[in-house]
Amino acid sequence: MKMKDYIEKAKNIRIKVLDLIYKAQTSHIGSNFSSLDILTVLYDIADVDKDLKEDRDRVVISKGWVAATVYILLAEKGIMPKEGLDTYCKEGSKYIGLVEPSVRGIEAAGGSMGFGFPFGAGFALAKKIKNEKGKTFVLMGDGEMAIGTTWESALIAAHHKLENLFVIVDCNGLQAMGKVKEILNVDPLKDKWRAFGWEVREIDGHNFEEIEKSLTAPSSGKPVVILAKTVKGKGVSFMEGNNIYHYKNLSEEEYNKALKELNG
Repeated sequence: MKMKDYIEKAKNIRIKVLDLIYKAQTSHIGSNFSSLDILTVLYDIADVDKDLKEDRDRVVISKGWVAATVYILLAEKGIMPKEGLDTYCKEGSKYIGLVEPSVRGIEAAGGSMGFGFPFGAGFALAKKIKNEKGKTFVLMGDGEMAIGTTWESALIAAHHKLENLFVIVDCNGLQAMGKVKEILNVDPLKDKWRAFGWEVREIDGHNFEEIEKSLTAPSSGKPVVILAKTVKGKGVSFMEGNNIYHYKNLSEEEYNKALKELNG
């Protein structure tokens, strides 16, 4: 996809995510907008289609609270039905605010921090053992860098030289209750991942050209981690860098203001 097409697609997805979350009166709009550009590119380049063939690429959303964006992208690819998506986060709906494998196209549950990466490492290792083609991509938040299972999985992946494993860390500097550096400083991430035997790529997580290149360039024989610098709430001025929009639902005034910005 051309860069201008990514820009237009991401804009349209932001509007759909905004609409879905506002109508559900639920949370995580800031987190969704932080990862949305990355996910737009990832679901475009990943070898995943509606047939869900066995040797497909695997996309694991450890940062499972970006479910609204993921569901919309899966529906647009024809992997899950568009019908019923308007029930998102409403009583009785299977489309809850954290990704669940009960939804077609979701490889593993995500949302508890550090929960998705072990699944991803396992998928990648299974592919290597079976000599099966396809990559495994895992999306994480930088708050997840404080979790023990993250570094256990990183060691396992490096030990088995899982060059088919790509971890993307959404580095927006914020987590549920505040700044990552203040809750538990995980820097320097670049040095830590290199010390654990990974190839490290640093990018602007809102630059579509950099995102695409980082996800498609072959590895050097090691698992790859992409440290993507992002802005929480990206795309709406009053949400950008404002952690209140991790949990806060939107008023009608906020919704209309955000919609006007995105359409503008």
